[in-house]
Amino acid sequence: MAKNGGMIDVSGKDVTVRTAKASGCVVLGEKAIDIVRKGSCVKGDVLATAKIAAIQAVKSAPAIIPMCHLILLEAVDVDFVLSEQDKSVTVTVTVKSSGKTGVEMEALCGAAAACLTIYDMLKYANRAMTITGIKLVEKTGGKSGDYKRQD
Repeated sequence: MAKNGGMIDVSGKDVTVRTAKASGCVVLGEKAIDIVRKGSCVKGDVLATAKIAAIQAVKSAPAIIPMCHLILLEAVDVDFVLSEQDKSVTVTVTVKSSGKTGVEMEALCGAAAACLTIYDMLKYANRAMTITGIKLVEKTGGKSGDYKRQD
């Protein structure tokens, strides 16, 4: 363990397969969801760009979060679900690694970056969009065991 703060010493931990799933939501509004649905964004494909942003953010988590360990990533999956009822898009990012520390921060960074990218690409259509609910959905592996959000 680090004394007086700093990066945690994980050298004594076992290597295990670890996964984390995080999500976030962008409430788009009628005009912006119509643009996503039609694929008519002036900046390009909104969801394809947000997927790339999520993957880049997952890989960059240690550069963004000061005490986050650099880890070997084995898989990143990014999914989007449009809700016509809520006029929103929900992003889910799943990360997998075999290592000595978890991938929760990587998944959360990916979800946040995807949401921010969606906002950036559609702000010309609706500056009142809201990013909400960025959260850890579940994680597996490691000493602390599995976690699954109950809400």
